[in-house]
Amino acid sequence: MKTRRLLTIPLLLAAATVARAEPIGEVDTVFKLIGPDHKIVVEAYDDPKVQGVTCYVSRAKTGGIKGAIGIAEDKSNASIACRQVGPISFPQGRPLAKQEEMFSERISLVFKRLRVVRMVDPKRNALVYLTYSERLIEGSPQNSVTVVPVDTGTRIPVK
Repeated sequence: MKTRRLLTIPLLLAAATVARAEPIGEVDTVFKLIGPDHKIVVEAYDDPKVQGVTCYVSRAKTGGIKGAIGIAEDKSNASIACRQVGPISFPQGRPLAKQEEMFSERISLVFKRLRVVRMVDPKRNALVYLTYSERLIEGSPQNSVTVVPVDTGTRIPVK
């Protein structure tokens, strides 16, 4: 029992630093007679390592029967807009990696993922966020980028 608790603590700590999707809204794009419609969904992701920054990602979500049972492959198109939504701070002064994956989500049954990567631009004191899709065999060059400038009085701690 003690060993199980010791193993659970690192998993809980790791989960605490992962961005989680919060649904904001959706619009239907194609009517499907059977199953849900094709749609565009908008989700918010709070950066787990930078307080005061939220990223909004819009992406296509496939409907129909395949979409309803979770075997559809969503399109690679995605757009991102990250904004300062409060005072920017870095919890406990922990340095950020120069480039780090902030979020990853499966968008097909096995092979395709939507990713959000945070990059630090120390020269301009800015946080750069990139979204793209990745496939096990072949990724997509379609991507979207956004930048959150950080006030010059707040230096970004970089590893």
